[in-house]
Amino acid sequence: MTGSATQDWQTAEANVVSIGAAATRNKVHDLSLGVSNLVGTVITVRLYKKVNGVERKVYEQAFNAATDPPGLPVINGTWATHDVIRVTLQSNDAADNAKAVDYDYMLEAM
Repeated sequence: MTGSATQDWQTAEANVVSIGAAATRNKVHDLSLGVSNLVGTVITVRLYKKVNGVERKVYEQAFNAATDPPGLPVINGTWATHDVIRVTLQSNDAADNAKAVDYDYMLEAM
């Protein structure tokens, strides 16, 4: 699956993509984000997943759009899930508002 999301990234943490479906088992083999349109020095990516029925933050990492690569390997391997993985992004620079963030992931049904 590929696509892009346009949000006001600096205003608040905003959704990039939701992967999977409720009560459906999947394997996510890869998730990469393209941040080449962003200029923020702190680009925070977060992943949320249900743990015992409650959505919890399970990953958070900050990147620098000026010095890190324009493609970010957020999931580099395989994650098993039985529900939705929600991916969010937040920037520290207002110039990033209304900019597109690309995503690419591979999903396998279990």
